[in-house]
Amino acid sequence: MSGNGFQQSYANEKPPSSTGSAEADINTDPASSGFFTTDFKKHEDLKQMLDSNKDALKLEAMKRVVGMVAKGKDASELFPAVVKNVVSKNLEIKKLVYVYLTRYAEEQQDLALLSISTFQRALKDPNQLIRASALRVLSSVRVIVIAPIMMLAIKEAVMDMSPYVRKTAAHAIPKLYGLDPETKDQLIEVLERLLGDKTTLVAGSAIQAFEEICPERIDLIHKNYRKLCNLLVDVEEWGQVVIINTLTRYARTQFINPNSGEMAEEEERPFYESSGKEDEGEEEEEGKGEGDQETKKAPYIMDPDHRLLLRQAKPLLNSRNSAVVMAVAQLYHHCAPKAEVGTVAKSLIRLLRSHQELQYVVLSNVATMTTKRKGMFEPYLKSFYVRSSDPLHIKLLKLEILTNLATETNISTILREFQTYVTSSDKDFAAATIQAIGRCASTISEVTDTCLNGLVHLMSNRDEAVVAESVVVIKKLLQMRPQAQQKKRPSEHKAIICHMARMVDKITVPMARASILWLIGEYSERVPKIAPDVLRKLAKSFVNEEDIVKLQVLNLATKLCITNPKQCKLLCQYVLSLAKYDQNYDIRDRSRFLRQMVLPGDNGCVFSKYAKKIFLAPKPAPVLASKFKDRDHFQLGTLSHVLNMRTTGYQELPEWPEEAPDTAVRNVELPPIWEDKPTKPSKTGAKKKHDLKSFYSESESSEEDDSSEDDSSEDDDDEEKGSGDSDAESGSSKAAKSSEEESEEEEEDSSEEEEEEEEDSSEVDSEVEIAVARKKDTKKEVAGKAAKGGTKAAKASADLLLDLDDFGSMDTSGTSSAAVTPGNLLTPTAALDLGPSPGGGDSKPAASSAVLSINVTPKSYDLLHRISGNGLSITYKFTRTISVFSPNMASIELTLTNNSEGPLNNIKLGDIKVQPGMEVQPFPEIATLAVNATTSVLMGVNFNDTTQPASLEVCAGEQKFKVNISASVGELLQPHTMSEGDFANQQKKLGGMNENSATIAVDDESGTDRAICTSVLTAGNLLQVPSSDEKVFKFAAKTLASGTLVLVSVKVTDKKARVTVNSDKMVIGTMLLKDIQKVMEKK
Repeated sequence: MSGNGFQQSYANEKPPSSTGSAEADINTDPASSGFFTTDFKKHEDLKQMLDSNKDALKLEAMKRVVGMVAKGKDASELFPAVVKNVVSKNLEIKKLVYVYLTRYAEEQQDLALLSISTFQRALKDPNQLIRASALRVLSSVRVIVIAPIMMLAIKEAVMDMSPYVRKTAAHAIPKLYGLDPETKDQLIEVLERLLGDKTTLVAGSAIQAFEEICPERIDLIHKNYRKLCNLLVDVEEWGQVVIINTLTRYARTQFINPNSGEMAEEEERPFYESSGKEDEGEEEEEGKGEGDQETKKAPYIMDPDHRLLLRQAKPLLNSRNSAVVMAVAQLYHHCAPKAEVGTVAKSLIRLLRSHQELQYVVLSNVATMTTKRKGMFEPYLKSFYVRSSDPLHIKLLKLEILTNLATETNISTILREFQTYVTSSDKDFAAATIQAIGRCASTISEVTDTCLNGLVHLMSNRDEAVVAESVVVIKKLLQMRPQAQQKKRPSEHKAIICHMARMVDKITVPMARASILWLIGEYSERVPKIAPDVLRKLAKSFVNEEDIVKLQVLNLATKLCITNPKQCKLLCQYVLSLAKYDQNYDIRDRSRFLRQMVLPGDNGCVFSKYAKKIFLAPKPAPVLASKFKDRDHFQLGTLSHVLNMRTTGYQELPEWPEEAPDTAVRNVELPPIWEDKPTKPSKTGAKKKHDLKSFYSESESSEEDDSSEDDSSEDDDDEEKGSGDSDAESGSSKAAKSSEEESEEEEEDSSEEEEEEEEDSSEVDSEVEIAVARKKDTKKEVAGKAAKGGTKAAKASADLLLDLDDFGSMDTSGTSSAAVTPGNLLTPTAALDLGPSPGGGDSKPAASSAVLSINVTPKSYDLLHRISGNGLSITYKFTRTISVFSPNMASIELTLTNNSEGPLNNIKLGDIKVQPGMEVQPFPEIATLAVNATTSVLMGVNFNDTTQPASLEVCAGEQKFKVNISASVGELLQPHTMSEGDFANQQKKLGGMNENSATIAVDDESGTDRAICTSVLTAGNLLQVPSSDEKVFKFAAKTLASGTLVLVSVKVTDKKARVTVNSDKMVIGTMLLKDIQKVMEKK
């Protein structure tokens, strides 16, 4: 047995590993000869199991594949083998396949698109899990051309009887909105129905979709507010978090501030006007009643809906989920009366027993709450004591909270705790503790002297960091002492400053040395004998000091020169001369400035006479405040609050309204269930969707009320039975129009408004509106019999890919219309013109919005001439299609011709030399090429968005030929679909240096629409974007490797074409502009 044969058999016969990849097993055995195997096929065993006919093997393979995905391993290579099993009849296999497809559908979009018809059929599956999984996979395919399919699937799923499917539909709504923002209006209509869902499983997901799509549409919450409050306890935990955050913003816009009474007392003016004042019509009586308003202020009465929210949220403080507890805490902090906010304190303390990550978030929020509500957490003071096992960031937060909670009653306990912290081995924590002691001394005047004495004792500590921080804090405390107290007790300052002056030689921390020098300079009159000596010592070591110390030495010299010029003038001159030649320009500038102030020359300085008033003026005391004081403007529990900066997606918490809005908007009128209703047989045999109309319109005619009651009862019955096909919906819109015509005869004015509402609701209810509008637009643009014939042909071919039952239905006129065809759905150009027109699809689009159908023949290039190749000639061309090897590769078709006298054998690629980042996928080996025979093969090359050539070696038997294959910048692009609005927005972002433009002269022949579009599409693989301006042509593409957006616009005016290229990659933009210019000039 040869060595190669042994390696091959070992690699193929070795049993697979538990993870589904035999590669890991080979790598773990270094002694195996298979360790160096190069022809081993990855996941080959799993592919064979997935291709087998036995469900047991497929199920085992899918379990191992999903296990790989769960462990974070790459299983994308198995996508073709897995996607084939999506049609399996085995329920367990199908579930696992959908789990896999959900993960990789976005990466393998081309293969996923081939299975769309299967996903469509799965939406009708009897099993709710399969229906939901199919919708989940469908929404994971991030291709804009299937946006209409996703929209119709979501509309069907919203009507599904299973709440799990409706929940999945709510999750799909933000995905579709992110893919195609133009569908926002239609999605809001669908979302409105989901918000009205009474199932707890759907509520949280519907609110999350609401937050991502239209958080500003607060009117959608009105009718569902009380329902959401009542369902809050039973909703899943993460749904509770989303609902509470939404209702917090809602409460801030719809209710008045419950703490406004206290604010009014502080401002000594009434916040609410007396209700009796409005009843008094005479101005004289108003003047008399103004005095009574201040004495008899209207008491605050909480809105019942406001109380409902707080009452329903309170039990959630016992939730096991810390996020839910934090959400309720922020609700009470922002929306509850001050007396009730304390109820959340105990629950927040409970969260401090959890992991350190949660502790940090909770303590950050508690620190913000303690800046305004000290008494709230004062009973739980010991819960914030620092433990030796706490990390530094937790210690600092607890220290911050203890400092905020310090009052006259508990300050002695807190200071005793701080004394222990000062001796900590953690230098940063000890320094922070000294700062906390300084804050306590500044806020509580009773303990200022005690803290100051304690800090003076700390100056004799062995730890230099503790001494340095103590000096800094003492300096701040001495600044904060009132001037009157300083005059009464000057000896106290003198003793402290003298003690500090003796420590100048020992302390090396720059900030502490600078603080000592500032104190000596500020109070130099109290230490007239010590200050000059300190300046003398610092003048010797001036050159070796830090910059912050040098600046204070200059200030000290200046102040002493003003107060004691006899002893210090020469020292001041010496120090200023040293600073004049310092390396730091700040110190040089300061020395020049100070010299003119205290040592003026012959000319003198205008300000020198005011030097004493300038340098020895009383300084404002520093403010020792909590760093969490300014975080209250961020909503608690948000990332912006934790980071103390506005993050992407953060929504400001609204301010309280001055007057309470109308509470009637939250009233929901329901017909009494005990009322007897006459039943009518349905003429159409289908239900009528009237709930949307009744939502918007409350006042209707009597005949319309009767018919709506009858039909709504049938609607309720049908919804319970789960019937909801599109034919019935179109019938309902027809019935709605007939009822509208009856009301028109009785009330002309009201019927016009109702007619508009009915038209809007019919657009929402009819699932074929998009397709009908698209079909009409297509007919108007083409306007010929050929277009009609093409539509019928496309309709017939749609059965091969799509289930037309999902797209076609009876329209309002009673004629059947096929909604989606492959011709107008799975092509990028048609996807740009989606959505119903404002007039229900009857309005005629602008002529310039049509996209010209232009076919560009790929240009062929010589790769190997028949003379150089000894009879073998090779040409190549770029197919401009998605590569079968990788979406990042350019698809290249090679045409090989044998011009020699004998056959050529074993034609393949040999050595490949490419630049870093480039990849080459060789074509399959050609066993034999007969004489005068020609064959074509495909290969892929990832040029990494560069025009650098790839050096290849073509082997034909024993012959080897060196060739280079390169691509123009236009072949490095792939078409990108986008709307005109998106094009304009992206073009604005890619301005400045990312924009290249040129003006090209055109004549009558080269300036036509078709000629210009042909020139641009010849130069690059782009896609035309519809334009509302008939003189402007727009094109979009993305680079193959990095996906960088490339935008091209051509504006034709007066025999000139202005070509503009926008792209983040300036080199590509410049080269593409030159290529387009060359092509247009040739024409």
